[in-house]
Amino acid sequence: MIEPIVTRLPKSLVELKFTVTPEEAQPFLDQAAQDLQAGKPIPGFRPGKAPYDEVKRAFGEMRIWETALERVVRARYVSTILAQQIDTIGSPAISVEQLVPGQDLKFTVTAPVMPIVMSLIAYDKPLVTKKKKEIGDTELTAALEDLRKMRRQEVIANRAATKDDMVVLDLDLKKDNVSLEGGASINYKVYLNEPHYIPGFSEQIIGLKKDDVKKFVLPFPKDHYQKHLAGQDVEFSVTVHDVYELALPALNDEFASGLGVDTMDKLRELIKTNMTNEAAQKMDEAAEIELLEKLVEGSKFSEVPELLINEEVRRMFGELEHNAEQQGMDMKDYLSQLKKSADEIKFEMVPQAMKRVQTAVLVKEVAKKEGVEIADEEVNAEIDRILEGVQDKETRERVTSTDYRDYVAAQMKNRKALQIIKDKAIKSE
Repeated sequence: MIEPIVTRLPKSLVELKFTVTPEEAQPFLDQAAQDLQAGKPIPGFRPGKAPYDEVKRAFGEMRIWETALERVVRARYVSTILAQQIDTIGSPAISVEQLVPGQDLKFTVTAPVMPIVMSLIAYDKPLVTKKKKEIGDTELTAALEDLRKMRRQEVIANRAATKDDMVVLDLDLKKDNVSLEGGASINYKVYLNEPHYIPGFSEQIIGLKKDDVKKFVLPFPKDHYQKHLAGQDVEFSVTVHDVYELALPALNDEFASGLGVDTMDKLRELIKTNMTNEAAQKMDEAAEIELLEKLVEGSKFSEVPELLINEEVRRMFGELEHNAEQQGMDMKDYLSQLKKSADEIKFEMVPQAMKRVQTAVLVKEVAKKEGVEIADEEVNAEIDRILEGVQDKETRERVTSTDYRDYVAAQMKNRKALQIIKDKAIKSE
């Protein structure tokens, strides 16, 4: 067998030049001959049973070679990248230099490859200090006030609205005496002590009482996502239905009992513990992000293929789109608010996308360096955890498939490698 010529090219590409002799190609030619006659049987022979020479006379030898070409290319390409441990990605480009019956078959395969860590910064000593955040009386008091607001009662108040009330009203918005699309709201709730998306709106409602009607003009914010209204004066018409006083419960044992805790002291202790744990988690996440950034900045990588960058940008843009939907906006309005096009946003994402790819490559390299392995029992336990409560047959089949199992094992290996890095390179205050 003639060994392929492997050449590393710029931009994380690899070129593999193959030469396949007619003898090496013969098994593939035989299979191609069977495929051809299976679709169009040769008179006098059962489908797939005609000798090679009969198929050659019936279809032409060139047709057989053309049919065999894909199998030859795939077999030689796959066996080579596995034997030489070349981590290719995406679809390769194939160029055939010689395809002549009876002569050597010559072709070239060019494929993107995963970037590699050319030099890895040492992580066997602390690179990042994890900060510690103490929960004081100010934070604890604010948390308790938030709990009070969550359990507040809205009681009708037969008086004018104050800045601490909630008002239910009908609202109609007009521009040049023409009602705005979507500008009419019935039983619209306004909490007067919270910022309104139209600055100055709440102040116009303070002092009104049940059945009051008021008209006023306010400018929409200059950065409003509806461009035709941004910075424009809009006419507001409100009719008050009711004014509600927001009655906050007292912070006592009865309040604590309503939250499933015996006493107020125990509630304070529980809240402080939870806030301390949450703060510690945030500090841990911040330290991890800082560490990975230092590792990437201090290491050297081969060039990242455009294919991977584009895939990561698409993933990041999808995350942005999902976040916009979570805020009740479609992507078109969100981009309008940012005053940028989708292409501009994607272009700005490229540097971060590259860092994400490099981070993944770095963690994978650490897993290899540290000899991280995931036992079958660990994967089984993780699959079982994922399947807890899953009844859908299609989902269960997908989660238990070989491909998904390999994905889970890879994720677990990366997490274990990342934990090794954190244990060595992060110290606490």
